[in-house]
Amino acid sequence: MKQEDISRLLAVSCALTAERDKEALLSSILDTAIELARCDAGTLYLLEDNALRFVRMVTLSRNIRQGGHADPITLPPVPMEDPYVCSFAALHRRVVNIADVRHCPDFDFSGSLKYDAMTGYSTVSMLVVPMTGDRGEIIGVMQLINAMDAGKIIPFPKDLEQMISALASQAAACIINMNYAEQVNALLDSLVEALITAIDARTPYNANHSRNMAAYASAFLDWLDETNSPYRFDPDRRRAFLLSVLLHDVGKLVIPLSVMDKASRLGGRISAIEERFRRFDLQDRIALLEGRISPDDYEAERADRKEALEKIHALDCAESLEDKDFRAVRAMAARTCRDENGNEEPWLTEYELECLTIPNGTITEKERSIMNSHATKTAEILSQVAFPAQYASTPVWAAAHHEFLDGSGYPAHLTAKDIPAEVRLMTILDIFDSQTAMDRPYKKPKPAEVSLKILHGMANRGQLDKEILELFEKSRVWEKTARPA
Repeated sequence: MKQEDISRLLAVSCALTAERDKEALLSSILDTAIELARCDAGTLYLLEDNALRFVRMVTLSRNIRQGGHADPITLPPVPMEDPYVCSFAALHRRVVNIADVRHCPDFDFSGSLKYDAMTGYSTVSMLVVPMTGDRGEIIGVMQLINAMDAGKIIPFPKDLEQMISALASQAAACIINMNYAEQVNALLDSLVEALITAIDARTPYNANHSRNMAAYASAFLDWLDETNSPYRFDPDRRRAFLLSVLLHDVGKLVIPLSVMDKASRLGGRISAIEERFRRFDLQDRIALLEGRISPDDYEAERADRKEALEKIHALDCAESLEDKDFRAVRAMAARTCRDENGNEEPWLTEYELECLTIPNGTITEKERSIMNSHATKTAEILSQVAFPAQYASTPVWAAAHHEFLDGSGYPAHLTAKDIPAEVRLMTILDIFDSQTAMDRPYKKPKPAEVSLKILHGMANRGQLDKEILELFEKSRVWEKTARPA
């Protein structure tokens, strides 16, 4: 190859290597080959299911471009059989250079000639080059048609074969690398899907939370693109962020279900209290029969416990407690029942007292600490995953979704300077979905406008990013996004 050709090939190779979009890459490969070969037309095939599939067709003189999502080629694939020149080149890993297809009996050109008859085109010279990987595997074939010189069709020069073969090898390497990247992404997607499916299956109360957030996030990022917002994400950043949204609660896999699924203040302990009160009733009945208590005291104790149990049931599922409720529970906890040996047993255990005096929600401070540890557990679990370089921030963002700008969040108590826009957005999405979710038995869903009012209050207190919140509110993506069933 001439030095000029080498320089051109190097420049082309760099351009192909830098291309990130597969559809654009395939177009660029064929366009570049046509340009370097100074020919009028070309076809690019990829090997799929033991046949060569048409992926690009270009004819400059007819201004024809086919292939890609916008204009898919519907021609049937070419079988991997020797009579077809493109298949022969692939099967034997050989360049085929034909001066005039009408005077070449070695191959079946009926398809090309039929196309010529239908369109009035004239296929004459042809250069067919296999695209092979570094292990000799066939990726596809480049078929170039009608080399041109001063407007006339000429045979493809022999010295062109080396340059087009080098281009074909570079193109094959780019396609292989892109296929590897797609495989890595597919593997990562399947891993993420498996993890969030495990979370959903483990607890019905958080089912679809991560998927809801991802749906909101995706729709919001689309809206940023549509409005040309300065906050819009490039493709790699978008994908890394959506992965972090899907994975943000993976730490809940190791949170005890007794905490995560605690639907009421007492959880399953309400039955223990009921059983204890029935036992107290029996003990008092025995005491009455033995003459240790009077009939009036017996009836009064039973009535008090019945009233207390009704109150306990009400408080167990109450959305919030008032001062009178705290007083009532503490009064119950101070009551005891004496057995036949004179031993006194309190109506409520210390843990039950603690549960029944939770002002809002269903978990105690100790249980809340356990629940909050899911953020740390998310970091620990995701640290075991070898994320590709472009997704290096994914586990960091996922683990930080409970951090607030004023440092009052957890687990690291980060402040605004250490919280990137991705985490700021994820925190807003997390709070919004948790407040509007309809599958939480321990609280009623809030209307979107009420949730937004709460979020704005947090933003005014310096906890959330006000600008991102205003963009989210303006987007109204929750009105356009169907929540997963």
